[in-house]
Amino acid sequence: MDNGESSYRRYLSGDDNGLVEIIRDYKDGLIFFLNGYVRNILVAEELCEDIFVKIAVKKPEFLGNSSFKTFLYAIARNAALDFKKRRVYISIEEAGEIESGERSLEEEYLRAEQKIAVHRAMKKLKPEYGKVLWLTYFEELSNKETAEIMGKSVHNIETLVYRARNALKKELEKEGFVYENI
Repeated sequence: MDNGESSYRRYLSGDDNGLVEIIRDYKDGLIFFLNGYVRNILVAEELCEDIFVKIAVKKPEFLGNSSFKTFLYAIARNAALDFKKRRVYISIEEAGEIESGERSLEEEYLRAEQKIAVHRAMKKLKPEYGKVLWLTYFEELSNKETAEIMGKSVHNIETLVYRARNALKKELEKEGFVYENI
């Protein structure tokens, strides 16, 4: 049973935290998905809210014939198609605002995906490589500070950082991800 399904079943049993988890886990992806249909980030956000309200109020039955994510995205697709039937037009002034909002959401989503890929790849590295990358890049410590923490010389840390970055780059490339700034 995937997390979405268990969260939904908990919500149906009276645990409101189940719905909170579903919204947290699926909101951004749904907005991005809906935006592909309606080509308007503000409308996509509104449709996403409507979908979660529908789930909260109407509590549609999840039969388990598919994953919960598939069930949720099918509801989203139907909502988007219904919206397109109603055709809502916007002014030219609103179009500029929407386009900039759309780009920022898409960029934010892609940055989040990049972070997830980096963390997943770091878990596959030697523990020492993961530690040195974490301390120097995520904690923004100097090589000297990192050396003190890890009990190594600054030269050893510089060598470790170099090797760790190369190992991370290889892991990311194995996953089909190109991270140009490593």
